[in-house]
Amino acid sequence: MSVITGAGLRARLASGAFAVTAEISPPRGADPGALLRKAEPLRGWADAVNVTDNAGAHVRMASWAGSLLAAQAGIEPVMQLTCRDRNRLALQSDLLAAWAVGIPNVLLMTGDHPKFGDDPGAVPVFDLDSVQLLWAARTMREEGRLISGRALTSRPGWLIGAVENPFAPPAGFRAARLAKKAAAGAEFVQTQFVFDAAAFGRWMAEVRDLGLDQRCRIIAGVGPVRSLRALDHMRTGVPGLYIPDEVDRRLRAVPADQVADEGTRICAEIIEQVRAIPGVSGVHVMAPGYEQAIPGILERAGLARRDPAAPASALGGQHAH
Repeated sequence: MSVITGAGLRARLASGAFAVTAEISPPRGADPGALLRKAEPLRGWADAVNVTDNAGAHVRMASWAGSLLAAQAGIEPVMQLTCRDRNRLALQSDLLAAWAVGIPNVLLMTGDHPKFGDDPGAVPVFDLDSVQLLWAARTMREEGRLISGRALTSRPGWLIGAVENPFAPPAGFRAARLAKKAAAGAEFVQTQFVFDAAAFGRWMAEVRDLGLDQRCRIIAGVGPVRSLRALDHMRTGVPGLYIPDEVDRRLRAVPADQVADEGTRICAEIIEQVRAIPGVSGVHVMAPGYEQAIPGILERAGLARRDPAAPASALGGQHAH
């Protein structure tokens, strides 16, 4: 098995250089090639790639398995872990297992309620929330103890991440909420989609006033809108996601077959805008089912490929059984 050391994302953030992360959803099936085909376009472009954990409460291949497949393909993974599906015993076990098999980064989240997913009758767990899980992970790493107080025989060493939504109500509370996550153990945070750079800049001013940009690296979430159907879903079906009228008008003003290109253009512009905001340490690019567009977006935004020598393909012989 190929083990990733964690030097990519950790070193990038520590150096103060602008980081790039991206995101892939594991397949709704057992074919490892389906995940690798999504990950392949990101090789050499992203410092690390998130592998989601049943995002939206929809059943998919486990995040830890997808993270291993990504690592074997030479892509540094960020394993997402939600509180929705596991009690504190399983959460701690999965965290220990992630480090044991070479997964260097974890992103800890509360998770969407099952009522929003493909099996709304599923029983939610939520034994812990994201802040409690961040605290538990930091305690495991820094003090070598479980929540129960029992000592670990060896300590994990992952980089610990969290998520935040700068635009969710109530206004003025979100920076303070990030402060709780930073105090609990978050070393980096990836945000909800940013479509309003000015509003994001105002949130970042609050973050800087609290000194949080010095304690927790802020990675702005961005992504392209591919179609008007996707635009309508994002405006009405994604809680806490704000798309300004100006962006809506731009996307509706072009022919249907040009919406995707206009969406990538807007995304690249937003990357340039958030990159200029003090305290922003990077961008997290989310393009579900459209991962192949991410390199072009980054290039259009003036961001260079991380590893120009990366092989064109890593799909052969990478499957783990």
